[in-house]
Amino acid sequence: MLHSGEALARDVRAYRAASRMTGEVYSTLINLSGRRRFTSQRLVLYAVLAAQGRDGALQVSKDALATFRDAHKALVEGNAELPGVFCDELHEAYFGTEGSDETIRAFIVLAERTHEAIASGARAAQALLDQLVDSGTPLLAALNSLTQLYETLARRHSAQARKQLVGVMSDIESIAKQARIVSFNAQIVASRAGAPGREFSVVAAELSRITSHIDELVREALRNSGG
Repeated sequence: MLHSGEALARDVRAYRAASRMTGEVYSTLINLSGRRRFTSQRLVLYAVLAAQGRDGALQVSKDALATFRDAHKALVEGNAELPGVFCDELHEAYFGTEGSDETIRAFIVLAERTHEAIASGARAAQALLDQLVDSGTPLLAALNSLTQLYETLARRHSAQARKQLVGVMSDIESIAKQARIVSFNAQIVASRAGAPGREFSVVAAELSRITSHIDELVREALRNSGG
């Protein structure tokens, strides 16, 4: 089945993004997603206080909106450190039937209009504020779902990394085992050769020492990975 140009470009971006994924990147994604939840609630709370005339509340709400907007942009579009939407599951969550991106962007636009109305004392300020408060519930549901998805993807990545590490360590152990056999046989041959095999015996002994060190490195790597 042939890909459309758009789908192919998305697959290429997803491949490049996936190659950048590390545990640290996943941690940043989860933190940013969680920050959207906190700042959205802070934004609404201080918008309400601003409408009641609390000094400085409007600026706090605006600052929360800026933080919220920046976090969403980084999560969706990516930047030098983050990959943006990097897999089909995230693409579906943001742009599929759940429509989380649309929900989030609508909230941003509504918050901007509410701030402007409060600042200018417009008659529509209270109605916009009521809409902003009401929009908080579906928004929070979408943000919670996205954060849970990032956490699920992080756990999956960790499990895959662990599986790959075990596979690599298994290959190294196999090589070290073969090296030990070669070293053992070489020492036997060297001992039979007498004086001419003395230098060869030193090399065989060094090979044996190296393989022992490799064994220890394998065990340490597995311990550090949770094995």
